[in-house]
Amino acid sequence: MKAQYNRILLKISGEVLAGDKEFGIDYKTVNSITQAIAKVSALGVDVGIVVGGGNFWRGRTNPNMDRVRADHIGMLATVMNALAINDALEQAGVEVRTQTAIEMRQIAEPFIRNKAIRHMEKGRIVVFACGTGSPYFSTDTGAALRAAEIGADVIFKATNVEGIYDCDPKENPNAVKFDSITYNEIIAKGLHVMDTTATSLCMDNNIPIIVFNLDNPENIIKAVCGENIGTKVVSEKGE
Repeated sequence: MKAQYNRILLKISGEVLAGDKEFGIDYKTVNSITQAIAKVSALGVDVGIVVGGGNFWRGRTNPNMDRVRADHIGMLATVMNALAINDALEQAGVEVRTQTAIEMRQIAEPFIRNKAIRHMEKGRIVVFACGTGSPYFSTDTGAALRAAEIGADVIFKATNVEGIYDCDPKENPNAVKFDSITYNEIIAKGLHVMDTTATSLCMDNNIPIIVFNLDNPENIIKAVCGENIGTKVVSEKGE
């Protein structure tokens, strides 16, 4: 196997880490995912990971709750997931560092761009937690931001669907999957791939996005090696 990318940003949703559970962390699922990530690292690929927190917190369920405080709780949820991924990667024999956008030095390093890049140059995987560190921004935007900052060649958005569809395939069995689509088409069609801020940030910095199913963690390796899986988001068709 030969990698087609030198540096990737892998976005993992918190819901994926719950496995068949509706809440929390399923360690069998986490271990299978991190085993695949370890194989990618062994190919010489620099790996950055941004993880969501939806398996612990899905935002305000109480409409009276302050939005900023709710978002801060969500950021803390991503830290728990990041530490779980960190631990599983270490057990797989990989050097890894977790960096948080909100300082909590007793738990992880604060995010410092140059330090993150230096870790990658030394062959370490870096897990980024707390999204952007600011409320009102999703972890998808955090992934787009970190990808731009570290100079990632691509964002891999690992989800629980096969790619991008014209409508929700869980609700409509006749939903049509796209093999490729442009950023502008995503925005114009109102497709819920990433939020508009994240999509625009990727478009402005010409960072391709590949969306694929993480039910089979080996899909991470296939994507890194250039196999045609999922849906690719590009600036213009044909790229």
